[in-house]
Amino acid sequence: MKWPGESDEYRRARDELLQSEIELRRQEEAVAAQRRALPLGGAVPEDYAFDGADGELRLSALFAEGKDTLFPYSFMFIPAEGGDPLGAACPSCTSIIDSMDGAARHLTRRIAFAVEAKVPVQRFLAHGQARGWRHAQLLSSARSTYRRDYNAESDDGAQLPIASVFVRRDGTIHHSWSSELFGARPDPGQDPRHVDFMWPVWAALDRTPEGRGADWGPHLEYR
Repeated sequence: MKWPGESDEYRRARDELLQSEIELRRQEEAVAAQRRALPLGGAVPEDYAFDGADGELRLSALFAEGKDTLFPYSFMFIPAEGGDPLGAACPSCTSIIDSMDGAARHLTRRIAFAVEAKVPVQRFLAHGQARGWRHAQLLSSARSTYRRDYNAESDDGAQLPIASVFVRRDGTIHHSWSSELFGARPDPGQDPRHVDFMWPVWAALDRTPEGRGADWGPHLEYR
């Protein structure tokens, strides 16, 4: 390809970059194939209880009819100034679900998708309503050990952001994959990037000369 007004220097550098992008695409597909080939993970230890907009739901009920894959995202509420025991919604998690809420209409044609947080469900629903979310299924895990068991809560009770996948095989629910990059030491200057695959704001910024920036992140409100 060529673009209006580009110099020979630009084209040489862009062609070199294109080759790197092709190799990255190949590597991404190789990793995706490796991920798809994982053997079954452990069977879930219990049919966890969640609270939804219409009452209690068990983990097994989150699998939509005819779908044997469930993708739950563990959303953080973090301690807020003033000592609010329920905390405030994480701006980064909010940014992710701002995007995923629209994508959920498409995603749920193939798999089941839900977002859970360890706050009362009405608190989570109110946050979703304030953000204009209409499609993501919002749940509370406050009455179960789901988050602790699946590494979305630390030993001291801090909430952590984790994406997971569960599959149902022969009537048994198994863990399939979780975003373990969160627990792997990142290279200097990097964030864990464990859920960047579902966070388009970074994908867009990575294509710009400014990049992500060293000290910018999503906010709940902008002035």
